[in-house]
Amino acid sequence: MQVSPLIWIITIAVTIAFFIYEFFAHVRKPHEPSIGESARWSVFYISLALLFGVGIGVFSGWTYGSEYFAGYLTEKALSIDNLFVFLLVMSAFAVPRIYQQKVLMVGIIIALVLRGIFIALGATLIENLSWSFYIFGALLLFLAYKQAFSNHEVDPANGRMMRWVRRRFSVTDEYHADKLVVKLGGKRFITPMLLTIIAIGFVDLIFAVDSIPAIYGLTSEAYIVFTANVFALMGLRQLYFLIGGLLERLVYLSQGLAVILAFIGVKLVFHALHVNELAFINGGEPLLWVPEIPISFSLLFIGATVAVATVASLLKTRGSQTPPDVDTPSDSPALEQNSK
Repeated sequence: MQVSPLIWIITIAVTIAFFIYEFFAHVRKPHEPSIGESARWSVFYISLALLFGVGIGVFSGWTYGSEYFAGYLTEKALSIDNLFVFLLVMSAFAVPRIYQQKVLMVGIIIALVLRGIFIALGATLIENLSWSFYIFGALLLFLAYKQAFSNHEVDPANGRMMRWVRRRFSVTDEYHADKLVVKLGGKRFITPMLLTIIAIGFVDLIFAVDSIPAIYGLTSEAYIVFTANVFALMGLRQLYFLIGGLLERLVYLSQGLAVILAFIGVKLVFHALHVNELAFINGGEPLLWVPEIPISFSLLFIGATVAVATVASLLKTRGSQTPPDVDTPSDSPALEQNSK
């Protein structure tokens, strides 16, 4: 797939423009998006992602188009899991609903920057070191095991990193609008808003570790990897407010993602054996009898796994009630101060 530097520049410029528009149009003024607003923008971004994939298929061939759709579907599923952890973080820090958009926006930008760095590193490894497929495959199999038995019952507000921050910096217990740092009595304090963003950034770093190897197991094209990640993250803020209540019902999402990561891990190991250059494996010769899993099968498998995990989760939790939205109590001194 030939992608000129001009196409890269245009793609990155349009991505930055979208996020700038998002900030000034939706995030700059604190408010809680309505269901209608969240639904409209979610549909817009998903439609845009699908149209982009069709464009890749039409102009670059449907092999690349299928790789994009498989990558986008995988990254979207991983992003929804990321969204669940965002929900836990903001619940732990009791972020008021009207300020959650800003936290999400910053978190998504951090995620995109981190994934951009990992994409560049991954592309360099794959281009120069074919044995890196073994490492990526083993990493995904390990992460699949961790994902299958992951437990989201953690307290991000009192984790090791947060305790370290509180020991070294002065931190307020209350929110002061959406400020990150506030001056009280002549002394500067970090607000819970900044602590939340630090926690979100740490979460983004962890998720980038499994996100990038996963999509490189589906395509070796850095442009497809980048655009699939961009479109998976675009609209994630709106999706958070649209399906916030449903997130608690996706009880089998972790297991579904574990199956996807394990499948891609096996696919990577098979590919590594097929192009083997390691001297201690088959004398450094490729094992051509090892099958290559076609991208069409990968796309069907990933789509079916996401569908089964979603339907099974909704059936399992049918009739259950979702917890109330997280918000700061109305009698909070911080909110009283902000309303004056």
